[in-house]
Amino acid sequence: MVTREKKENCCSPAGMPGGGCRVEGLVSVDERGQMVLPKEAREKAGIHAGDKLAVVTWEKDGKTCCLTLIKAEELTGMVKTLLGPLMEEVLRK
Repeated sequence: MVTREKKENCCSPAGMPGGGCRVEGLVSVDERGQMVLPKEAREKAGIHAGDKLAVVTWEKDGKTCCLTLIKAEELTGMVKTLLGPLMEEVLRK
């Protein structure tokens, strides 16, 4: 049996010792709904032209109160981490 090292995702609470949320900058939305991420935030996150970002929303009382951007490859890893063991169990049955 191959044992994989469990890698915590950077976006999971367990993956944030000493980390957390902070305001990195402000963006403005133009009339077409477009916005520009500040250069410093893009550089820090390693976001480059052509990268895909998932927009994740958090709702409270039927209203979206938070928007989060997650790199698509990070989101894929998160889904695999969450659903992988479940799918292995389903396939064994």
